[in-house]
Amino acid sequence: MNNVFLLLGSNIGDKIGYLKSAIKSINQGVGTIVKISPVYQTEPWGYQDPNPYLNLVLQLDTSLEPQELLKITQQIEKTLGRVREGVGYKARTIDIDILYFNSQIINLPDLKVPHPLLQNRMFVLKPLYDIAPDFLHPLFKLTTWQLLEKCVDSGKVFFYCNL
Repeated sequence: MNNVFLLLGSNIGDKIGYLKSAIKSINQGVGTIVKISPVYQTEPWGYQDPNPYLNLVLQLDTSLEPQELLKITQQIEKTLGRVREGVGYKARTIDIDILYFNSQIINLPDLKVPHPLLQNRMFVLKPLYDIAPDFLHPLFKLTTWQLLEKCVDSGKVFFYCNL
């Protein structure tokens, strides 16, 4: 089994509904969910948008290989109305990012793991800390707690709810 951490985010429409639907699809088609962080409300990162995000991190066990996981998570996004067009960050019904895949370092054109920006994003580190404070980043050799302490992102992250 592979130990995987995913970030889920939504900032348009029925955000809680999209998160719950994505979790259900992941549990049915990807693997067994081990832990789910609380949901946090966060500001958009990397672009301006009046709609805040709801974000959470989940840990799961899966028999899928990394590229299979990417393909299925992108299909879940598409099924839930995610539209990928152009470049840059945009509002979305659902976003599913692979943060970690075991402690592997993957550098492919369509897949970079660990997620290359996770250490710069408070909205990733806070929910990740809630479920895996001692997980060691395989490149930086720092725990989630240490990454959180070093993060200079000033984005606001507020507890929203537990699912």
